[in-house]
Amino acid sequence: MNLRCYIVDDEYHSIEMLIEYIERTDGLELQGFSTNPLTALNEVTGPNPPDITFLDVEMPELSGMAFAGLVNLHTTIVFTTSFQEFALEAFEKEAFDFLLKPISYARFRKCIQHIQRTGIAARPAQKEKRDFFFVKTESRGKMVKVIINEILYVEGAQNYIKIHLTSGDIMPYLTINETEQYLPMDQFSRIHQSFIINNDRIKSVEQTRVTLEKDITLNLGRFYKDAFLEKMNELLLRSRRKF
Repeated sequence: MNLRCYIVDDEYHSIEMLIEYIERTDGLELQGFSTNPLTALNEVTGPNPPDITFLDVEMPELSGMAFAGLVNLHTTIVFTTSFQEFALEAFEKEAFDFLLKPISYARFRKCIQHIQRTGIAARPAQKEKRDFFFVKTESRGKMVKVIINEILYVEGAQNYIKIHLTSGDIMPYLTINETEQYLPMDQFSRIHQSFIINNDRIKSVEQTRVTLEKDITLNLGRFYKDAFLEKMNELLLRSRRKF
């Protein structure tokens, strides 16, 4: 099975080069590309995410580092940049590789061979959407069922989280990143380093905050704000009439 590739870069000549490399390499296929990271965010976190995302670091509106923090649970990240100094931060974002521009085909090929050998980009077929999951509580051996639609938002705090439900709160010993993997991202949005919200429970959206049911107000984080507002704009019903 071919590995699906997606390219995010604000320079079109860099995209053209990577498209050529992908087409020359057995086992790869191009799923798509974008010069706009906000547009790409919806593609990469959608129901059919790419296996590998080639990601530029310096881009307007949303940096590659911020983008990687939003999508690295969905896809294998390979950074592409002209700046060596970003290498350490790239691997802190759990990137698989860091390709320094101008990228030679030999270096690109070496990266792909490493991915193919490790098999980390091989993803199982999409499973049927879950309606619930279980978490362990402080009571030894006790598991509590969480109905996904009943979640208002998830709040992270170091090594545990608080899941705010319509019926009350529970505090399992998990991180917010671990919890994010179990949530359908077409229904949930990361709006802050510490908050994941249920889109179905939103009452109103402003430029700096979101209000949920029960009049819960949460601030939008600087690195998550633009992508979230773009996502909400796609759901905005606009009149075609001119006033």
